[in-house]
Amino acid sequence: MGGNGSGGNPVRRPNERLTSWFHRSGWSKGELARQVNRRARQLGAHHVSTDTSRVRRWLDGEQPREPIPRILSELFSERFGCVVSVEDLGLRMTPQAAAASGVDLPWAGGQTIELINEFSRSDLMLGRRGFLGTSLTMAAGTSLIEPMQRWLVPTPAAPEGAPPPGAAPAAARMPGPAGVSRAGLDQLATTTAQFRVWDAQCGGGLRRKAVVGQLHEVTELLQESAHPPAVRRRLFGVTAELADLAGWMSYDIGLQPTAQKYFVLALHAAKEAEDRPLGAYVLSQMSRQMIHLGRPEDALELVHLAQYGSREQATPRTQALLYALEARAHASLGQPPRCHRAVRLAEDAFAESAPDDGDPAWLDFFTRAELCAENAHSYRDLAYVAGRSPTYVSRARPLMEEAVAGFAEDSERRPHLSHQRSYALALIGMATVHLLAREPEECVRLTERALELASRLRSERVSNRLRTTLAAVRREHGELRAAAGLAERLTVELPERETSRAG
Repeated sequence: MGGNGSGGNPVRRPNERLTSWFHRSGWSKGELARQVNRRARQLGAHHVSTDTSRVRRWLDGEQPREPIPRILSELFSERFGCVVSVEDLGLRMTPQAAAASGVDLPWAGGQTIELINEFSRSDLMLGRRGFLGTSLTMAAGTSLIEPMQRWLVPTPAAPEGAPPPGAAPAAARMPGPAGVSRAGLDQLATTTAQFRVWDAQCGGGLRRKAVVGQLHEVTELLQESAHPPAVRRRLFGVTAELADLAGWMSYDIGLQPTAQKYFVLALHAAKEAEDRPLGAYVLSQMSRQMIHLGRPEDALELVHLAQYGSREQATPRTQALLYALEARAHASLGQPPRCHRAVRLAEDAFAESAPDDGDPAWLDFFTRAELCAENAHSYRDLAYVAGRSPTYVSRARPLMEEAVAGFAEDSERRPHLSHQRSYALALIGMATVHLLAREPEECVRLTERALELASRLRSERVSNRLRTTLAAVRREHGELRAAAGLAERLTVELPERETSRAG
């Protein structure tokens, strides 16, 4: 029995939840078995050898042993683009320590350094989905929100002359230089900024490993010796930015549990850096991921936490970003009045921003075009929720047009610094607006423009949105010859990649 990863259960009832997800997936029993085996090999669980008869027993009510429940949760989550938990599948998983979930971690500086160091090293060494084995799963709901709320709890002040809270004892520190020069810190900041440029231009899949490697080196630097408080805070700030970027790149190529773990570690580092706006930004990234995974309630909780925690320090442009993401969450929840209010607040806050506000470098991406794209997507999502409402389509259209025009101008004006991925996503968003307006020819034309950009990116997020948009066109307008031709091009130019090999 150990070889197939299942345990016996003499009295069983059919697992109706698993059966429902299975039928909706369109997979055959053999295909599901093959995917489970392939994922198990990636996890190093070589003892797992599933076949169609074993899948049939699961549907009949047999409870599989670990790591099968986690593998099934991940496979179905990817298939449906939302979090499908082990419990949603009617399965049980072995209880685990809180820290093993990857979210409920101790809020202590020394342990934060160790966790980031260990996690980034494992990522570099193995570089594949599930590299931490069965301990790495997506958290959602209360198990995600409650640990993140501890970000707001003040860190106790250390007695005079004592090391910072959570710092490793002196005997445990590795020998190293007494400090880091200002020039060295500035170089780290410059390198991090360059990584952000590459991500915006090329997508998350091209330079992810380089970011993880830099992150690992910075944590090594933090472990080397006692640093002055100001230097230590700045090093933690760089660590938070790099961990956030590693999470963002992982999210962009479809490594969702990996992305969430990096985001959580980034939030811990931001707390050690005493940088509330940076922590709010990390929470906004987590909120965006939850919207992507079909968890708008969690997204809203996270963005409200970000707003509350940074309300006294956030610049107007940071506030605009948070309001725009709040609008996205309200739109996904089908709450028009609250969505309208958040869009208006985002517009007002952005209008109040000025070049001398002291906006951090990680906010450089949030231009007027980005704001328009976010608000346009909110109205586009409301249109979907409201059954293709012309009212919301008419609100989305001018905003999306302004976003596309802004990204196009930026691409022509400074091609080496432009946000090509955002441009591609805005084109796809504009295409979906035309599809909602029952203008399939224009939808296909814009999708083709997006494909030209996407072929130069390593972004599964862009590729998947292209596939989804084209599938919708062909489903609703199957007679459109141009859509069929573009679908063939998409298959050739953007074949579905194994995200486990990305980065």
